[in-house]
Amino acid sequence: MKYMKLNNGIEIPIVGCGTNTYGKEENQYSGALRGDTQEVDWAIENGYRHFDSAQLYLNEEVVGNGIKKSSLPREEFFITTKLNTFEGFGGAEWAHAEIEKSLEKLQTDYIDLFLIHKPWDNEAEMVEAWTILEDYYNRGVFKSIGVSNFEKEHLDLLLENSSITPAVNQIKSQVGHWNDTLIDYNKSKEIATVAWSPLKGIDENAQQILEEIGNQYGKTFAQVVLRYQIERDVIVIPKSHNKERQAECLAIFDFELTADDRDRIAAL
Repeated sequence: MKYMKLNNGIEIPIVGCGTNTYGKEENQYSGALRGDTQEVDWAIENGYRHFDSAQLYLNEEVVGNGIKKSSLPREEFFITTKLNTFEGFGGAEWAHAEIEKSLEKLQTDYIDLFLIHKPWDNEAEMVEAWTILEDYYNRGVFKSIGVSNFEKEHLDLLLENSSITPAVNQIKSQVGHWNDTLIDYNKSKEIATVAWSPLKGIDENAQQILEEIGNQYGKTFAQVVLRYQIERDVIVIPKSHNKERQAECLAIFDFELTADDRDRIAAL
């Protein structure tokens, strides 16, 4: 595994495991919890130690139960979760209550990376929410703090009104929407980029090109995409309900793309 050092010195595995449908009936995002941790168990067996969860997914306990069941030390894992701000901000008391619920569901007394999941149309509230995250960070409950789905103007708001620079901005970056401009801006501010759903957006034409590239290395089109992302210092969190495909997503450290291949991928 390759690690990236965040702006506070914390190291994060550059490949993590998405979890938004894990433990749910029919593997559906809106499905009820099945009561098992099968996908997390497989991921841990495959070597994943970085798990990306969120309050919005309504399954943080699946990650928590799977990690506890593994009997591996908590410090071997890097856990991300996110404050659910898709309907805005419910105030300080609400935020504290939601954070405590996350800690309880994940069965941990600290979270490696805690994010604001989405910006909303109230600058004062966003600054207030960030200040709450800073407090948890300063107390050691959060080892790193960051944001998700933030654009330049949202990042600027926090940078101008806070004492701690976000460690991470988790954004859309995938075939057809590499989001280079925002990634470059993140880098300029020493904010690491995490790509959510990094294997989406691949149409038939793109898949054919990626397979042609992959054949040169004995790799799948998915492995080529993930390799492209990590070569541009983007952290990826692929997700699969298949144990073998989970393993494939980790098998991307034994080859390197040529400059020509990177250019072909960038053009997709």
